[in-house]
Formats: sequence, C-alpha cells, structure tokens
Amino acid sequence: MRILVVHNRYQYSGGEDAVVRDEVGLLLHHGHSIELLKQDNDAIVGIRGKLIASASVFYSAHSRKRMKDAIHDFQPDIIHVHNWFPMLSPSIVMEADSAGVPIVQTLHNYRMLCANGLLYRNGSVCTDCIGKSFPIAGIEHGCYRGSRVGSGIVTAAYAFHRLAHTWDCVDLFIAVSGFERDVLVRSGMAADKIVVKQNFVGSDTWMNETNKESFALFVGRLSPEKGIRTLLAAWNSGRIPLPLKIIGDGPMIDEVRSCTASNISVEYLGAQLPKAVYREMARARFLVFPSEWYETFGRTVIEAFAQGTPVLAADLGGVRELVKEGETGFLFPPGNVDALVAGASRFPIGGDYERMRLNCRNLFLSKYTDKINYSLLANIYSKAREIRKQRRQIR
Repeated sequence: MRILVVHNRYQYSGGEDAVVRDEVGLLLHHGHSIELLKQDNDAIVGIRGKLIASASVFYSAHSRKRMKDAIHDFQPDIIHVHNWFPMLSPSIVMEADSAGVPIVQTLHNYRMLCANGLLYRNGSVCTDCIGKSFPIAGIEHGCYRGSRVGSGIVTAAYAFHRLAHTWDCVDLFIAVSGFERDVLVRSGMAADKIVVKQNFVGSDTWMNETNKESFALFVGRLSPEKGIRTLLAAWNSGRIPLPLKIIGDGPMIDEVRSCTASNISVEYLGAQLPKAVYREMARARFLVFPSEWYETFGRTVIEAFAQGTPVLAADLGGVRELVKEGETGFLFPPGNVDALVAGASRFPIGGDYERMRLNCRNLFLSKYTDKINYSLLANIYSKAREIRKQRRQIR
C-alpha cells in the first residue's frame, strides 16, 4: 500500500512527533511505501511568518498545491493526516477529497474543540467550549497563546470549517483513547466516524534491566499543563527521599533549571534520544506522570510499562485507562502536592513491587506492542478505503 503521511511539527518535539515517527517506521517494516508531507513550525518567524500562519488556519493555496503535487507524484492509496495546524491548513484535506483519496486523521489533541487544543485554562481543566458551534469563551480568555486576537483567528477558522463541512471530507478520525472519543462525541462529532486506536511502543525498546535504582523519573514537555509546578513543589517540600530525574524540553525549562540549582535531589537531563530515555525508564523506581489537562492518552506511561516500570499518575483524562490502582501504579488527584508526596512512598522494593512490575510488562505485551497496533492500523485503513468507495458510488 502507498501511504501519504501528513504532519506539521510543533516548535517543541513531543508525543505527536514520536507517534508519527514510530508509525512510519512500523508501516515501512511491513513493506508499505511511505511519503511524508511535513512542515515545521520553525518557519513561523517574524511578522510575515505569523501572518502566513494565521491565514493558513483558514486556507493555504501553497499547501493545497503541495498536496496536489504529492498526490500526483506519489499516487497514494490512502492519506493519513496527523496534524495540519497551523501551516499546512485544512486546504490539504479539501484537495485530498477532491482527488478522491481515502483520508484518515489522527486527533492527538482537542484542537477541533478548543483554541489551545488542551481543554485547559488557568491551571485546570476547562470544558466551556465543548459543544459550542462558535466557542466565544476561548476568545474572551485569550486561550491561544494568551492572545484574544490569535484565539479569535483559531476559533473563527474552526467554526468556518465546521459550517463548510470541511471535516466531512475525512473518512475516519482516530482517537487515541476511549476517553478522548467520548469527549469528541460529546462535542457533537459523529460517533460512527471516530475509531479508537491507542498508541504503541516498539518491542525492540526492551532494556531488560533486572535491578531498579532509587530514583523517580519524569519524561515529557516542560509546560504548565504537564503538572511541572506540582512536580517541582513536591520535591522541593523535602518529604520525598528518592531523587528525581527530569527529561524533556519546553517553555518551563528555566524554572526546572532553577529548581535543580537549589535542590540537589532534582537532576535535569535535558532532551534525550529515545534509547537513552528507555534506559532511564528501565532503571527508575517509578515514572511520575503529573499531567493536569485531559491527556488524550499518555504515551510515556506505556513506554514505562514496556520496561516493567510502574507509574504514579494524576487521576485525569485518558491515563485512567492505563494506570490501574495498585496493579500498574497509583493515582493521585491532579495538582495535589501532598497526594503526590504520599504516592511517592507507595513503591517499596519487595514482593508487591515486583508483582506490579510484572503487571506493567504483561499489560504492555497484551495491548501496546507494534504487532498489535499494526493490525489495528491496517484495519482502519481498510475501513476508510471501503467508506471512500461507497462515497464514490453515491456520488
């Protein structure tokens, strides 16, 4: 099969980029031909770049031509869109539909419902815009990068494309958790157009570390919605005897560095290549996942499970489908420093801990391997092609 993969990378590399990388590798491994139509947000430089990005949220003739040329040259059997925001624009979906190519789109966040894509405002979950045809609250609060103008542009663009039925061009949407699908359906999206395919981790990531070391680990984007301030406050309290290692990059990097400069129990390792991340996960006593937004999935959780490492996670969003209390880790109320501190003491080395490690590894092997995920993805592609075939017959 010939698959055209479409992805607009964000400024800070994160879970979406890792998913795209791993899915492309998975498809190549199974003998498919892949073409990647990509764009970088690093292109948004200066006033001109910002103006182009703002216009592209509505429409981009340049991106549409790129899609047209890619379809002509590559002749794809299916197009898989991961992210078009903001530079590639919805015009790529229009062009793909015009060419009659089946379209699948993975929804990694809540951008179709919320100006900032996170359903998160002022340090907590916000659902004010769910189900609104024109969600004005996002504009009033300047939810997109703290700007009412920017929020107005993003909100107006999505409202326009809903009214123009642009999203009807997509044959199937992929939600990465049952939780995310429920939120999307509650917002008014058609339930029969959304399938669930959770993320995966390659089987070759196994480090086979037999001895755990005495440290906790955080891996992820260093940004407010990830619970960074709660994480740092917990270790700054002096009540957690285990040291903390932090891996990642993001807008809160200076706060993290400031903490490490004053607290010898916290070590910042910076951004790391996947192999180094998996090695630290394999050695850690547990992974901390303190996210305070409605995580659509929680990829780092299954990365930890792949190494037989349990997780201490905030009880919110899609992560509830992954971390089972007392079986694969423990949950705590999001944003609650005292509860995080208490949770960190619940991973003593011993029989119960080893049983938990085994549970994590077995859960990964039963649900989140590349082999299982390939079967799910192939079925989704097959279903999308059948839907497109039926649509052609109706036309």
